Parts: sequence; C-alpha cells; structure tokens
Amino acid sequence: MIQDENHAYAEAHTSPESAVLQRLNRETHVQVLAPRMLSGHLQGRVLSMLSHMIRPRRILEIGTYTGYSALCLAEGLAPEGELHTIEQNPELESRIRRYITEAGLADRIHVHIGEALHVLPTLAETWDLVFVDADKINNDAYFELVINQVRPGGFVLVDNVLWSGKALDSHQAKPADKDTHAVRAFNDKIQQDSRVENVLLPIRDGILLIRKLL
Repeated sequence: MIQDENHAYAEAHTSPESAVLQRLNRETHVQVLAPRMLSGHLQGRVLSMLSHMIRPRRILEIGTYTGYSALCLAEGLAPEGELHTIEQNPELESRIRRYITEAGLADRIHVHIGEALHVLPTLAETWDLVFVDADKINNDAYFELVINQVRPGGFVLVDNVLWSGKALDSHQAKPADKDTHAVRAFNDKIQQDSRVENVLLPIRDGILLIRKLL
C-alpha cells in the first residue's frame, strides 16, 4: 500500500504527459495485450529527463512495444539527432508508425521490425544512449552486442531489473524460472563489469543506469 501511495504521489508531482502520449497510453491499455509493458507516465518522464540531460545524437531502443518510450526518449535528442528502435512484433508496426508521425518525428525515429539479435549487427552507429526493454533472457546478449558501439561516457538503460521483486535474494526462484535467473545474472554481471559504472534506480520495475567508462 505504501509503495502504491508513493508511486501515486510521485506521479502527481511529475510533469504531465503530452496529449499524444496520453492518447497512446490510453489506446495501449484498451486495445493491446500486456499493457503493463508500456513505460507509462512516471517512467516516461524519467526517460525524457535523462535524454534531455544527455542530449544524444544517436539513441538505440531495443523493444519498442507501442512506441511510448521511443517518443519520450526522442524528446531529448540533439537537433540533428536520430533514434533507432527495434520491435519484434510486426502487428504493432502500424500503431508505432502512426504515433511517431502524429508526434512529428517520422524523419527522426527509424523503426526496425524483426528479432533484435538479427537487426543489431546491421546498425553501424555510435550510440550515445541505449534503452533495453525486451525479452530478459537476452539482456546480456543485447548488452554485449551494443557496448562496443556505445561512445565512451555514453549510457545504457536496462528496464525491469527488479522483475517484480523476483530479482531480490529474498525471493525463492524456481529452477525453471529462466527469466528471473537471467535478470539476476545480468544485474550481478554489470555490478562486476570493469568497463562500466552503474546505479540501479528503483523506479517502477527498476531501471539499471549504466555509464560506459573511457
């Protein structure tokens, strides 16, 4: 109850969504399966704020869903900046593109439909900011595919690192719960990785903020 109240209080003291984001938020909850996957108001404003602080020229997003987080991240792009986002579900493509167009970002957000593990090697960019919000089993694979393309001092954000509390040692994970074991292993790996420094932000389901060292 306290956690829910804290979240509600935080949202009440956070700048509101744009009208486009409000419509996308509502439409996702009404029409799309698993709307909990949407970043939503509070997390979306955090992504936007971080992007504004970094002012990236190139953003990579792994896991578009309906496009909410992409629109939030794009708010902080440098004037000449672009965002590439990868979504595996082709049924979401028309909705993603419709909202990107409605937000006036069709020339700055590039949508790639397909498996991220196949798409990533085709993107020859240097990333200032990467947001990973896809299947948890492959968090480590995604990280290793992109970390050499992240500029020194650049950032990687990984979502759902608390995994509804299952990542905590107090949770007894069953051997067959591969997602939980993958999240825990990835979190532990980053904690020991000398290439980066990191802080786990207990926002919503947890965001791991990672900075690539020089």
